[in-house]
Amino acid sequence: MATPVVGITSYLDPAQSGDWDLEAVFLPWTYGEAFVAAGAAVVVLPPQPGPPNAVGAVLNGIDALVVTGGADLDSSHYGEEPHAHNDRPRPVRDAWELALVAEALRQGMPLFGICRGAQILNVARGGTLIQHVPDAVGNTRHEGQGDRFGSVHVTTVDGTRISELHPHESEVPVYHHQAIAALGDGLIVSARSEFGIVEAIEDPSAAFCMAVQWHPEQDSRPQLFEALVAAARNYRSARQ
Repeated sequence: MATPVVGITSYLDPAQSGDWDLEAVFLPWTYGEAFVAAGAAVVVLPPQPGPPNAVGAVLNGIDALVVTGGADLDSSHYGEEPHAHNDRPRPVRDAWELALVAEALRQGMPLFGICRGAQILNVARGGTLIQHVPDAVGNTRHEGQGDRFGSVHVTTVDGTRISELHPHESEVPVYHHQAIAALGDGLIVSARSEFGIVEAIEDPSAAFCMAVQWHPEQDSRPQLFEALVAAARNYRSARQ
């Protein structure tokens, strides 16, 4: 059985290593490790301006797209002024990931978003974001502290694909101060936190298009990763 290739987006930020202090591509290996354990080969997709055909060329070489966590999406992409707590804009990464998602959706490629990835999917479909979750819920439970993830209770929505792959009630690791507000076209809510914040979305019309606001790569449950890899394998077979 052929090994599917999963493309995973990454950071492009200042980094230090020994005497070097420069802009670097990096990705916590917990993301890649989870998909490798589920039976995929992984490639990292760094933010890049690239030629006009760069997105199509990259997607031609993979069987599924995963959009990972990271800095806040620039609020201009959903028509709002930035909140005072927002991260500095990452225009190259924003443009790159929005373009990847748009083309992956057009092709029907399996797509999985994690944290920022859920927000990218929603905005790519015309949705909006809550720019600072504490303003909406009155606490910082979703944010985490320093290098430690927070924890919230989530409930999945019966009948959704997420509900088939994740416990109906569970505690999940979270690290986000933004979240989904108005849903993008064709998307449905498939899980919420105990405070009503959207924690998972999906497109029920797609073969595999879903995203979670929490961090499953920090969890011990493999089902979401196994499902994405299975979808990637099917996509690879159909394309060949």
